[in-house]
Amino acid sequence: MKLLLIAILAMSATTAAALQDPTRPDGFGAAPQAQVPEKEFTLASIFIGNDRRVAVINGQARREGQTFEGVRIRRIHPDRVELVDQGRVRVLRLEPLPQVRSSQ
Repeated sequence: MKLLLIAILAMSATTAAALQDPTRPDGFGAAPQAQVPEKEFTLASIFIGNDRRVAVINGQARREGQTFEGVRIRRIHPDRVELVDQGRVRVLRLEPLPQVRSSQ
């Protein structure tokens, strides 16, 4: 009888260990996801015309909606470009031009 009771308790203990706490957030205690380093992009210039918007990124002319290196150009604004990289929106901004002072 004692042996049967021990067997039942052992089986219920393994079942209880397999149960999940319903109040625990998803992914809690899991190994952290490996972070993929963000790609570096350089925005050199932006050209906006009547029927097109072009941005020069990493030395290449790119249009709105174009995809390159796994990144999609979402929108080209006069002063910035919005990219979608791995489901996240990234913004590239034009570097301000250096101020030139008159020597007169």
